[in-house]
Amino acid sequence: MEKRVLLIEDEPNIIQAISFILSRDGWAVDTHADGKTAMDEIARRAPDLVILDVMLPNRSGFDILADLRAAPETAGLPVLMLTARGRAKDREQAERMGASRFMTKPFSNAEVLEAVRDLVLQ
Repeated sequence: MEKRVLLIEDEPNIIQAISFILSRDGWAVDTHADGKTAMDEIARRAPDLVILDVMLPNRSGFDILADLRAAPETAGLPVLMLTARGRAKDREQAERMGASRFMTKPFSNAEVLEAVRDLVLQ
């Protein structure tokens, strides 16, 4: 069965890059760009992993992560947080809130693939 990733990101070049990297490796990749409706999209898509940008329009990735961890049906869903801000404070907040992994932009293709494989295929 094909593994599904939901990429919640609003930068078109990041969406294109990650979608290409993962689909070339055999992953089914869905994308979504709005923080306000992200939880509805997660429920609708039922992904095996969410790649979640911290800075999204209408709602932050941290707010979405808090909702994911609070809901029993998504509490254990692997979440890879992405951010352009590589501050230690952001990393600590993501870890404290239950992010499975935290990655700063720019990232390498190998880094993304390794993280996704580690989080889903463990």
